Amino acid sequence: MTPSAASSGPGAPGLDIPAVSVTPGDIATTTLTVRNDSDIVEAYDLKVVGDGADWTTVEPERLSLYPGTSETVTLRLAPPRSPEIRAGELPLGVRILPNEQPESVKVLETVVRVGAFHELRTDLSPRRRRGWLRGRYLLAVRNQGNTPVWVGFTPGQAGEELGFAFTPAEPALEPGESKELRLRVRTARPVWFGDPVVWPFTVDSRETGEPAQTEDRTGDRTEEPHTGPALDAEFVQIPIFPKWLLLLLAALLALLIAWFTLVRPAVRSAAEEAATQAVQPRPIPTESGSDGSSPGPGRPSGGSSQKPGTGGGPGGGADGGGDGSTGTGDGTATGGGRQSSATIDLKSAAGQSNTGTYTVPEKTVFGITDIVVANFQGDEGVMTITFGDRKITTIALETFRNQDYHWVTPIRIGAKDTVTIDVTCTKPGTPATGQQARECHEVVNVSGALKSTE
Repeated sequence: MTPSAASSGPGAPGLDIPAVSVTPGDIATTTLTVRNDSDIVEAYDLKVVGDGADWTTVEPERLSLYPGTSETVTLRLAPPRSPEIRAGELPLGVRILPNEQPESVKVLETVVRVGAFHELRTDLSPRRRRGWLRGRYLLAVRNQGNTPVWVGFTPGQAGEELGFAFTPAEPALEPGESKELRLRVRTARPVWFGDPVVWPFTVDSRETGEPAQTEDRTGDRTEEPHTGPALDAEFVQIPIFPKWLLLLLAALLALLIAWFTLVRPAVRSAAEEAATQAVQPRPIPTESGSDGSSPGPGRPSGGSSQKPGTGGGPGGGADGGGDGSTGTGDGTATGGGRQSSATIDLKSAAGQSNTGTYTVPEKTVFGITDIVVANFQGDEGVMTITFGDRKITTIALETFRNQDYHWVTPIRIGAKDTVTIDVTCTKPGTPATGQQARECHEVVNVSGALKSTE
C-alpha cells in the first residue's frame, strides 16, 4: 500500500507534489496520484495540511482502491485577494490516511509560490475646507496588497496658486497596514475683498521605492507600480474683510459725511446764535421814558426788543416756498407697475458658446433693478449679459459661484427687447456630487417692475 504523487514514484526523494504558483484572487490546480500497493481493498482519507489549508481543497476527499490500482485527485488552490496572504513560498501538504492500516499514513508535501499583487486605498477628509490662506486635510492610506510598499502622493491643480505639503512625505506600509497623513494647502496671496475663491485640486497616490521593483523573492515578475484613485477636493479661500464689514464701514462713512455736511453746521450755527445772544448788552433802565413819562406797570422799561422785519407774519414763515410737487419716477417705483422676474437657464457644451434670452412682453416696459447670476458648478469660461442693445457686463465664470447686481435707478427695457446672456464654456466644473459635469450650466434671474404702456 503506497500512495504516491504523479511526479515521483514510491520512496522517491524530494517533493511529493509538483510546486505550484498562484496569485491571490486567482485559481490554480495540480494533481496527485494515489496507488494501492497492498493486497487488500483499502479506503483512503485525504486532507490538506499546512499554511494554505484554509484556501486549498482536494477532490475527492475519500478514495476506495482495489489492490494494484490507482486514482488521480485534484488539488484546487484559491487564495483570496487579501493582504493576509503574503507573497512568497508557503509549505503545503496532503495527508493520506488508510482506514485499514492507519499506521501507514503518509504526508505528501509541496511548495506554493504566492504571487504579489498591489492595491492602495486612499481617502481625503474633509473634501472642502475654508480658510484665509491655508487649509488642513487628513489623508488616510491603506495597503491592501500582499507586499510592503512605500507610498508617494502627487497633488494637482490647474494653476500655481496653491502649495502642498505632506507629513510624512512617503510612508512605508506593511500588507494590511493603514496610516494617516496630514496635508497642508496654502495659497500664494490673500483675498482682501469680494466673494470667496474656490480652488479645486486633486491628490494622486502611487507606490514608490523597492517594493515596486521588477522581481519578488519567488523569481516571478511583480505587477507594475500601483496607482491609487485620484481624490478630488476644494479649498475655499474666504476674503479677509467680509461683505457685512464693508457694508458696516460704508454705513459709518455715510453717517460721518452726514454729520460733517448736515448736522455739524446746524449745531455750530445754533451754538453761535446762542453765544451772540448771550454777549449782547442789556438795556439800562431810566427813571423816565423817552417821552418824559414814568414807566408804568406792564410796560417794558427798555423799549421793545423786537427787531424790524423779524416778526411772524404772512410771508415770514419757514416753509421756504416751493411748488410742493414730487417726482413720479419712470413707472417702476412702488405703485408704478407690478413686480416681475424672469429666469434664464442655459447649458453649454465644453468648448462651445450658447445664448439664452428673455423677451419683454408686448405693450410693456420692464424696469430692471436686480439680477442674480448662479454658477453653482464652478464652470470655467466667459459670460456676457446684455439688456437690449446695451452690454451690461462681461465676467469670467471661474471667479464666482453666485453673483448679484442691483440698481437704485431701474434700467428700462422696451417691449420686445431682450435680456441676453452669452456663455462660452471652457471647462465644466464640479458640483456638490463630486463628479465633474459634462457641460456648463448657468442660471440668471432678472427682476424688477413690469409696467403696461397702454
